[in-house]
Amino acid sequence: MENTLPFILESLPSLLRGAIVTLQLTASAVVLGLIGGTLLGIARLSTFVPLRWFSRAYIDFFRGTPLLVQIFMIYFGIPALVRGLGFTFTFDRWAAAVLALSLNSAAYLAEIVRAGIQSIETGQREAAESLGLGSSQTMQYIIFPQAFRRMIPPLGNEFITLLKDTSLVAVIGFEELFRRGQLIVATSYRAFEIYISVALVYLVLNTLSSQFFSYLERWSDPVNKAKRKQVKTVPVE
Repeated sequence: MENTLPFILESLPSLLRGAIVTLQLTASAVVLGLIGGTLLGIARLSTFVPLRWFSRAYIDFFRGTPLLVQIFMIYFGIPALVRGLGFTFTFDRWAAAVLALSLNSAAYLAEIVRAGIQSIETGQREAAESLGLGSSQTMQYIIFPQAFRRMIPPLGNEFITLLKDTSLVAVIGFEELFRRGQLIVATSYRAFEIYISVALVYLVLNTLSSQFFSYLERWSDPVNKAKRKQVKTVPVE
């Protein structure tokens, strides 16, 4: 055990490169998932019944099945299906990982968006309509900006959850943080030191992410915005 710390320090650069890939993967999946989740969340509130049913079925499927199964279904299942139709197709590991995480995240983000929109008082919509704003304008300028501020805490939770869930894409050989750790263990047989290091890197990433979303929540608070404006307008004597 006397060379534990030097061994961890020697392995750290490889783990940090994996951590960068993990952050890139998480950010890509969150951006795509937020786009899809926003559309699905709005569709859940649509008066067009088939669209509402489709969004509900999508959300129930991706929330009701394990993410690991979804990763296998996309990376192995879709190419097998395409080959069964007589075509040649293989999935790039990065594309498959982003697609699986994005589709899964969209289902959870859709419910966050739906709840955020529904939390805005109906009087806001009625006031916008009385000013002559259309439905899309009301959603864009009145409802969604207010709803987004309320969605920040659950969005932060979803980002942290997704960051940890990226470790599942190691099963398809994608070299993110956890997979890097596995490869080092396979050659060094030092499982405890590596996996505790991987856990600590995840802990640091999640802590920084939590602090960022806490800052974003405080920054977007209208009360804090008003205080900042008052501070800026106070004359200097």
